[in-house]
Amino acid sequence: MTEGKIKAAIIGSGNIGTDLMIKIMRHGANIEMGAMVGIDPASDGLARADRLGVPTTPGGLEGLLAMPGFKDIRIAFDATSAGAHRKHDEVLRQHGIRLVDLTPAALGPFVVPVVNLDEHLAAPNLNMVTCGGQATIPMVAAVSKVAKVHYGEIVASISSKSAGPGTRANIDEFTETTSKAIETVGGATRGKAIIVLNPAEPPLIMRDTVFVLSEMADTAAIEKSIEDMVARVQKYVPGYRLKQKVQFDVVPADQPLNVPGVGRMSGLKTSVFLEVEGAAHYLPAYAGNLDIMTSAALACAERIAATMRAEAAVA
Repeated sequence: MTEGKIKAAIIGSGNIGTDLMIKIMRHGANIEMGAMVGIDPASDGLARADRLGVPTTPGGLEGLLAMPGFKDIRIAFDATSAGAHRKHDEVLRQHGIRLVDLTPAALGPFVVPVVNLDEHLAAPNLNMVTCGGQATIPMVAAVSKVAKVHYGEIVASISSKSAGPGTRANIDEFTETTSKAIETVGGATRGKAIIVLNPAEPPLIMRDTVFVLSEMADTAAIEKSIEDMVARVQKYVPGYRLKQKVQFDVVPADQPLNVPGVGRMSGLKTSVFLEVEGAAHYLPAYAGNLDIMTSAALACAERIAATMRAEAAVA
């Protein structure tokens, strides 16, 4: 154990959990691995964790509770399912463990690190929204900093090879959760999300398109806000970038757009085109959709752990 670092457990030894483990071991400044928890004794994640010297259990939550080092765990990442997370949250909160939720359960507030982490730093449970949300909500929020956003629509295109059974089974949850977070986190009056599973070979990296209809505003100020936000996201997701220059179109009052749930509106349409390349720590580089989730989760946990360490130092 590195002196003073906060111990974390990862629940879920699949692709996301394993990638997150490697990120923590390579880049964790304030946290370190305390346990890798799975339910499949033959999973590659548990085997890899064991080889790396990380304490493991194939016994799920019960196995974690029985581990000798459980009392030292302060943060738990949940990379399982929404149903399982509800049980994990109920039990682990009783032990004072902070949760970072990578499932669609959304028991805690939606959090996108560069947008609203400061507001929820003390929350016992943080939800990472979705991969599409982590990629696109910063862009909606960047426009919101300059002008009132009436409508935000995002289209997330990911390789079908990077969409596992969990993603495929939760398409409805993806669209509903992301749409809601575009509003509550991004600042749009109305949000809409679409996901596209691209079967192309070789697999394409994650691409995201963001359309924002706002009040009229200085386009240079909006472009600057977007570029600044991209730079902030790149601090924890280096493969996050603008695919091309931000585009603007004026929607005149005599030719308004019909905004679902809002009505016919005019204003300024901002179009942002993104791509997200994964760091290829464990997952392939084209799986930027999974990489941005684990990177965002680590960014949140690092801030939480830094606060814990600072409080311990004062005490």
